[in-house]
Amino acid sequence: MTDRPSTTALIVAAGSGSRAGGALPKQYAMVAGKPLVAHAYAAFAGHPAVGEVVVVIAPGAEALAAAALGGVRTVVGGATRRESVARGLAAVSGARVLVHDAARPFVPAAVIDRVLAALDEAEAAMPVLAVADTLVRDGAVVPRDGLARVQTPQGFRTDSLRAAHAGWPAGDEATDDAQMVRRLGGSVALVQGDAMLDKVTHPDDFAAAEARVTRETRSASGFDVHRLEAGEELWLGGVLIPHDKGLSGHSDADVGLHALTDALLGTIAAGDIGTHFPPSDPQWKGADSAQFLQHAATLIADKGGRIDFVDLTLICEAPKIGPHREAMRARIGALLGLSEDRVSIKATTTERLGFTGRGEGIAAQAVATVSLPR
Repeated sequence: MTDRPSTTALIVAAGSGSRAGGALPKQYAMVAGKPLVAHAYAAFAGHPAVGEVVVVIAPGAEALAAAALGGVRTVVGGATRRESVARGLAAVSGARVLVHDAARPFVPAAVIDRVLAALDEAEAAMPVLAVADTLVRDGAVVPRDGLARVQTPQGFRTDSLRAAHAGWPAGDEATDDAQMVRRLGGSVALVQGDAMLDKVTHPDDFAAAEARVTRETRSASGFDVHRLEAGEELWLGGVLIPHDKGLSGHSDADVGLHALTDALLGTIAAGDIGTHFPPSDPQWKGADSAQFLQHAATLIADKGGRIDFVDLTLICEAPKIGPHREAMRARIGALLGLSEDRVSIKATTTERLGFTGRGEGIAAQAVATVSLPR
C-alpha cells in the first residue's frame, strides 16, 4: 500500500444536543454502555490510518469530556458549528483531516478507508447514501433521482479546508464543510456511506442506535452449596420458604441467587461472588443475597450488556420446589428486569445419594446468557 499523508480526525462535539431531550448534551448520553462521543473516538483512535484524534467541545464541558473520554486532546469550540470546526482546524497537525459529527457514534472502518482513498484524487470527500423514500414538498412528489443523504466523516486536504474557512463570508453558515470547499471551486468526491452512520438527533434515535450495536452472545455457569441447619431461615431464589431447617452461610445463604450471581459474573469474566463480597467481611453477615445478584447485573449493564436469559436448577430432597417456583421466577425477574419467560427454574434430586440426598444441604447450578457490545 502506498504511504499516505498523516491524518487527523476532528470530532465535533460542541453542540447543545437539546433536540435529544436528555439531561445531558446528547454527545455524552449513554449508548451501549458508553457515551455517544466515546464510540466515535474509539473508531478513529483504533484506525491504523489515523495518527491523532482531536475532540471539539463546548465551553464549560471539560469535565463531561474528561469523564467520557479520559485524557484525550480537546479544543473548545465556538458559537456555531463552523466556528467550532475552524478552532479545531487550528489544532490539527495532519496533512489530511477527517471532520466527524459526534452524533454519529458508529463509524465503520471501511467508510474511513473509502474517504481517505478518495482524497488521493480530490480535495474533499464525503460519504453519502442514496435516498430510498419518496419525497414530497408542499404535497407534490419530488423526483429523488440524484438525491443522496450526506454523512460524516468528511475528509479534506487540510490546507484546502483551512482556505475554505478563511474565505467563507462572515455571517453565512454552511451546513457542512464539503459545501465550503465546493463553493470555493474545490473538488469533492462522493463515496459510499453506511447506515451505521445514521445520526442521533431525537429521543427515539437512541433506541435505533442501540439496535445498530454489534453484539456477541456469552454464556457462563455458576454453582453453589450451603448446609441445612436447624434454627435458620430458608431463602431460595429470593423467596422465604417455610421449612424446619434453613441454609447456613455468612449472608442469607440463598444458594440459588448465589449460583445465579456467579453465572452472571462469569459472562463478563468478573470473578466470583467471593471476589466482590468476601465472607470474611462482617458487613455481609446476614445480607440479602438480592443485592449480590443486582450488583452483577449492574456490572453487565455498565458494559452495555443485556441479560437475555437465566436458568437455575435447585438440587435437594426437601423442601419441594414446585409450589414456590412461580414466586421465585417473579422475584428473580423483578431483580434482573426480566420478563418471567426469560427466567427458568427447575428442581431435581440426587435419588437420596450424597449430602443433598441425606438432607444435609442444598446445591444449585445456574446458567446465564447475556449479549455484550463487541
